[in-house]
Amino acid sequence: MRLGIFSDTHANYEALSAVLEAYRKERIDVYYCLGDTVGYGGSPNECADLVRKTAKKTILGNHDAAVAGRMDYSYYYEAARHALDAHASMLSPENTAWLKSLTYMEKLTDIGVDLCHGSPVRLEEFEYIFAPEQARECLPMFNDLGHITLIGHSHLCKVFALTPTTVEELPAIDFTLEANRKYIVSVGSVGQPRDYDNRASYTIYDSDAKRFEFRRVEYDIESAAEKVLRAKLERNFAHRLYIGV
Repeated sequence: MRLGIFSDTHANYEALSAVLEAYRKERIDVYYCLGDTVGYGGSPNECADLVRKTAKKTILGNHDAAVAGRMDYSYYYEAARHALDAHASMLSPENTAWLKSLTYMEKLTDIGVDLCHGSPVRLEEFEYIFAPEQARECLPMFNDLGHITLIGHSHLCKVFALTPTTVEELPAIDFTLEANRKYIVSVGSVGQPRDYDNRASYTIYDSDAKRFEFRRVEYDIESAAEKVLRAKLERNFAHRLYIGV
C-alpha cells in the first residue's frame, strides 16, 4: 500500500490543492491527514471539505480541537485566538460536527503505522516533538509504538530512529525503515511550513517496501495570503507564508 500522509493544512486552500494535485502522480492508495485543517488561514470550510472528501482518516489537531470547542485555548496568543474564533463562526455545521468527531490517534496495526498530531505520550496535550530530547519521552512506551509513528504539529520535517534505550535524529530525507528500529517522523506542514522552505510539504509511505519519502510542491502563495487579509486575520499569518516560518 502507498499511503499519502499530510498535516497542518491550516485553512490554506491553495497549498492543499497543489498537494492533492501532486499526489495524483504518485499512485496513492489511501490518504491520511494528521490534523490542524483549520487555524491561521483564510479558507477553513474549503479545506475541511477537501480533507473530508480525500482522507480515509483525519486525526484531531489542537487547532481543530479549539475550533470545535474541545479544548481551552485561552492561553493562546491573541492573534491565534482571534483566528480560531473567526473559523468557529465561519465553519458550516457539517464541518464543525466533523471536527467534533475526530480522534486523537489511529493505529494501522496491520502495517505497523501509528498516526497522531503531536507526541503519542500524552495525546490530549498536543506536545511537540522537534528534538531528540522530546522523542526520548517515547522510550518507555517503545513496545507499544508502531514500526513508524507519523506526526504533525511542529510544521517541521523531522526523523527520529528509536531503539529501546536510544534516540537518534536522522536527516529529513527519504529512507527505508530498518527492522530493529522504530521511527517517529514529523511530516511537515501543507499550509504553513516553518523550515524556511515556503513550498507545501507532503509525504508518502510505501508499507510494502517500508520506504518513507518527503515531497515539496510550490503553490499560489499570493492568493493564499490575500485570503488571510480578506478574512481580517493577523497580517503576519499572510506574510510568513512567503518566507516559510
